[in-house]
Amino acid sequence: MNINEFLVKRFHISKEKASSMLNENRVFINKQKALQRQDVLKTDSVELDGDILQEGVEHQYYAFYKPRGIECTLNATIENNLLALLPFEEHLYPIGRLDKESEGLLLLTNDGKLYKDIAFSENFKEKEYVVEVDAELTDEAISKLAEGIVIMGQKTRPAHVVRISSHSFQIILTQGLNRQIRRMCYKLDLNVTMLKRIRITYVVLGDLKPGDYKKLKKEDCL
Repeated sequence: MNINEFLVKRFHISKEKASSMLNENRVFINKQKALQRQDVLKTDSVELDGDILQEGVEHQYYAFYKPRGIECTLNATIENNLLALLPFEEHLYPIGRLDKESEGLLLLTNDGKLYKDIAFSENFKEKEYVVEVDAELTDEAISKLAEGIVIMGQKTRPAHVVRISSHSFQIILTQGLNRQIRRMCYKLDLNVTMLKRIRITYVVLGDLKPGDYKKLKKEDCL
């Protein structure tokens, strides 16, 4: 909900009264002056005239190497889910899904604003992958991967593609369609045998091993 709705619900006041409280600079979110209709998350602290209305939760940020064979879900009823591997007490959400047979970098956070900024494709945040396929990569295949391929009724955005070897390449995407790389390769009669994400925005997988994680600062992710 936004801060106006938060105030209306909390104090049973009119929308006009809530708006006036904001205009009078009486309301702060995370120690910053609240703006009209600014989103309020459960992790945010909210103060009115110096009194705490909502304590909020400290934001956490981690880089995590999702192993192959793990479902990218927090649903404990699904076998081989992320929760089985993560030791955190906080409820953290993965940014950037990877299918079960893919591996590599996930960002984990309880910062909803950062999640939206990176996860939503309209923000054009870069994600980089190393891909191995079961057949030789032709110049035509590399060009088509870079130019964009029609999958699920739409053409993928142009991508930066570099051949690593006769059967592998690196690709940088700015969107995240469902199983995008696998579908693109399938259209070129290529089957993916290994798919690893090595970067999300400015965070790199580095020397993390499958199942490993490291703590980050927010500025590391931007």
